Amino acid sequence: MRHRKTVLKLNKTSSHRKAMFRNMVTSLFKYEKIQTTGAKAKELRRWADHLITLAKRGDLHARRQALAIVREKDVVHKLFEQAAERFGSVSGGYTRVVKLGHRPGDAAPVALVELVYSQDTKKKKTKKKKAKAGAGSQKAAAASKPAVDKNQRDSAKPKAAKADKKEEAEVKTEKVSGKKAKDDKSKSAAKSASKKKAAGDTKEEKPVTKAAAEKKTTAKEKPAKTEKEEKTKGAAKIEDAPDTEKKASAKKTSKDEK
Repeated sequence: MRHRKTVLKLNKTSSHRKAMFRNMVTSLFKYEKIQTTGAKAKELRRWADHLITLAKRGDLHARRQALAIVREKDVVHKLFEQAAERFGSVSGGYTRVVKLGHRPGDAAPVALVELVYSQDTKKKKTKKKKAKAGAGSQKAAAASKPAVDKNQRDSAKPKAAKADKKEEAEVKTEKVSGKKAKDDKSKSAAKSASKKKAAGDTKEEKPVTKAAAEKKTTAKEKPAKTEKEEKTKGAAKIEDAPDTEKKASAKKTSKDEK
């Protein structure tokens, strides 16, 4: 019985129709895209999907079945070699039909039939899976988190307050230590400056003291010299004086001796 075996007639005999689709499917696998009318494109998808499932199976019997349909052996070998890589992860949807408009002569709808790579479907599926997995993981994490009791919250508050106090105390100590270090630095700088000034004063005073000592020594020596000079001057005057004066001076000296 032939139940549910109807096909698109396309106003052609069965032999004509089979020969046409065998040629079309051979050209599709050879060039990977062909342009035809819309009705033929829809029927061609059935033929292409059947051959791709045979190629995915890959055994000898499947290869012989494909050679009974496809006109060229090289096209069959190419299809069987690439089927596992190109269509291995996809079950169905191996072809795509794109409407191109109407044919100028009889205004028949024209469509483009092309093979679809599995990489496009892989990218779409992986993106969707990643998005779903991310949402599921977030929900699981939210569900796995235990509910926090009031006692835990109350116990957590004083701990947080203590931690804040400790941080404030550390900050204060750091500030105080910084101030102390600054004060120490300023004191040390002042001490060093004072020491430098004292050293400079002592260096300046040394030549002054030497000069003063020399002046003092010269001042002490001068009066001694003057006394001697005065005595010698007095003796010279006495010698140069007349005899009366000499006598008077001699009397005075004798009286003084007595």
